[in-house]
Amino acid sequence: MNKFIEQALHAASDFSTLKRVKQTFGGSINDSFFVETNERKYFVKYHTDAPDRFFELEAKGLRLIRETNSVSVPEVLAYSDEKNNAFLVMDWVEGRKAQDTEAKLGDRIAKMHQTFNNQHGFPDDTFIGVLPQPNGLFSSWLEYYRDSRLSAQLDQGIEQNSITGNRRLRMEKLLLKLEKWIPDDVKPSYLHGDLWGGNWLVGAGGNPYVIDPSFLYGDRHFELAFTELFGGYSGDFYQAYVERFPLRDDYEDIKALYQLYYLLVHLNIFGESYVLGSIQF
Repeated sequence: MNKFIEQALHAASDFSTLKRVKQTFGGSINDSFFVETNERKYFVKYHTDAPDRFFELEAKGLRLIRETNSVSVPEVLAYSDEKNNAFLVMDWVEGRKAQDTEAKLGDRIAKMHQTFNNQHGFPDDTFIGVLPQPNGLFSSWLEYYRDSRLSAQLDQGIEQNSITGNRRLRMEKLLLKLEKWIPDDVKPSYLHGDLWGGNWLVGAGGNPYVIDPSFLYGDRHFELAFTELFGGYSGDFYQAYVERFPLRDDYEDIKALYQLYYLLVHLNIFGESYVLGSIQF
C-alpha cells in the first residue's frame, strides 16, 4: 500500500520522505488513510474499482463549494480515476470543536445556499454513495426532482427488486401528483447534495469543513430536510441558518417528500434495513 500512497503523493508534487501512514475509518465506499511526509499531512482516499470520473466529480463539487466563499472544504491536491489506481489526495483537516462551531456551520451553509445558478440539476451525471445519479439541467425544480431524483431511484429499485408491490404502486401514484407539494419555480441554490452528519468535520480553530459532496443546484430545503433525517446537527446549526436565510413557509409540508429521496437511496444501497417506515402517499 505504501507504494500506492507514494504514487498518489507524487501526483500531488510531494516527493519527500514518507513518515507515517495510518488507515482511517468512517466511510463504507473507499479505503482512506492519514499520511504524513516531511512536507505536510494528507488525507488520501483509494478505490479499487472506482466508476468513471468518480473522484473527478468529487473534486469538482469541492471546487464549486469553495468558489462560494462560504463553508470551508479541504484543498484537493491530486486525483486519478485510472482503473485499479483511483485516488484523491487532500489536505488533512484536524481540529477541536469550539462553542460556536455548529453555529458557524449553519451560517456558512446558509451563505452557500445564497449562491445561485440559473438552472436546477447538474451538467454531469454524478454519484450518491455508490449509486449513479443521473442529472441534467432543468428550468423547473419540480421536473428535475421528479424525473432525475425520485423516478431515477424508483427505476433503480425496480431493476434490483427492492421496490415492488404496494411500495412501487404508491411511488408511481406519488409521482403523478407531485406538483401538489413540490414547488416548480424556486431559485437554484448551490447544494452539497449529501449533507448527512458524517460529512462535516472540524479543522483548526474550530472551523467547520464539509466533505464528500454529491453536488447539484436546487431547492435548499431539499438539503435541509436531509440534515434532519439522520441527525448530526444541533439547534445552534439551525438557528444560525435561519438567521441568515429564513425558511419558506412550506418547509414542514414538503420535508418528508425531500427526505424520501435519501430513504430510497439507502433502500437501494443497503436493502430492507432502510425500509421506508411510516411515510405514506
